[in-house]
Amino acid sequence: MLDKIVIANRGEIALRILRACRQMGIKTVAVHSEADRSQKHVLLADESVCIGPAPSTESYLNMPAIISAAEVTDAMAIHPGYGFLSENADFAERVENSGFVYIGPRAETIRLMGDKVSAIAAMKAAGIPCVPGSDGPLGESIEESARCARELGYPVIIKASGGGGGRGMRVVHTEATLLNAITVTRSEAMSAFGNDTLYMEKFLDHPRHIEFQVMADAHGNAVHLGERDCSMQRRHQKVIEEAPAPGITEDQRQAIGERCAEACREIGYRGAGTFEFLYQDDEFFFIEMNTRLQVEHPVTEMVTGVDIVAEQIRVAAGHPLSMRQQDVEIRGHAIECRINAEDPKNFMPCPGPINQWHAPGGPGVRLDTHIYNGYVVPPFYDSMIGKLICWGNDRTIAISRMQQSLSEMVIEGIKTNIPLHQEICSHSAFKTGGTDIHYLEKRLGL
Repeated sequence: MLDKIVIANRGEIALRILRACRQMGIKTVAVHSEADRSQKHVLLADESVCIGPAPSTESYLNMPAIISAAEVTDAMAIHPGYGFLSENADFAERVENSGFVYIGPRAETIRLMGDKVSAIAAMKAAGIPCVPGSDGPLGESIEESARCARELGYPVIIKASGGGGGRGMRVVHTEATLLNAITVTRSEAMSAFGNDTLYMEKFLDHPRHIEFQVMADAHGNAVHLGERDCSMQRRHQKVIEEAPAPGITEDQRQAIGERCAEACREIGYRGAGTFEFLYQDDEFFFIEMNTRLQVEHPVTEMVTGVDIVAEQIRVAAGHPLSMRQQDVEIRGHAIECRINAEDPKNFMPCPGPINQWHAPGGPGVRLDTHIYNGYVVPPFYDSMIGKLICWGNDRTIAISRMQQSLSEMVIEGIKTNIPLHQEICSHSAFKTGGTDIHYLEKRLGL
């Protein structure tokens, strides 16, 4: 087993990785920016190394600094968490070439699935259903693009092949606006991702966002851990996630889940990954694969009992998966609310000191957070400060526990989106389940 791991991240996910390492008897190295010296995981780690100033471009995205931290501390591996460098194939390659173990997929796999055009081609070859689209990148000919759009039928959506995080996409409703949409999206894609390759898909008007968690090892074994519903979104950013997805049958779960596991075997996938689908009119359509740990992995852990982070580490160390598909059982229901330091009305970030903090508790309640009394939320990074996860024997109990937990949680000194979560959880449409990805924005009037 790996005896020392560098945690190349910050916040709650860095603390989550540290806890898994402690459980496994693995020493930890916390790398941090100058602004994050007081992060909880930095204070708890066996060793810590400052890797640069507050801006992430000079610290958490600084590949040489992170690899140097592994060298000076004599670590064996690097865990990227999520965000930052977690889906950067060049980083994975540099880590491995420097003699360290990268806790994630191989660089070539990250490249394959990171480019949406090549990912869709690979998934079609593996028998995964995909959204009808251009079957490859859009060329320079607007006439060809217009012909493709007419065949698909408006509205269509133009997407950046290298995009992610809800950026690099634009919905087109008429042919008159197609040229401008392609031109603007191509320019944005080059600026944001350094890749102006675009592709086109049929725009689904009322889909749900459903994703399947997979785990695979270097020995040809792969399993799926069921699905999550991540349809409660604002501007393509997830707000609430749950597992299992309401209304998905066991037959559907096994049929799509096994296709995902088989696709992992075919592409030689290693580690944790997520297949993301749009689900509409009882059909699944693949949109992308995330080659990393997901923010919402705790809901899957709660309903399966699988420690996904520990499994990542074991697989990276060369061990086979600790489970077979027949060992995976979905029990009960889990819901996760992302707690952000932001104004619940205009969603502006609200950094600053936390003057008072009280965590909720009780049966089935899990809180992944790095905050504490007196902690100062810095203005330099993502506004998420924690994740509240509630489990119940069924969805009704999980929602009830979430409502109670939200009412118990106290965070004073900064504004948070707790009131938004309370409003959503009291809503009849949410309680019924199965809302589409446009539901929350329509409710908020966005």
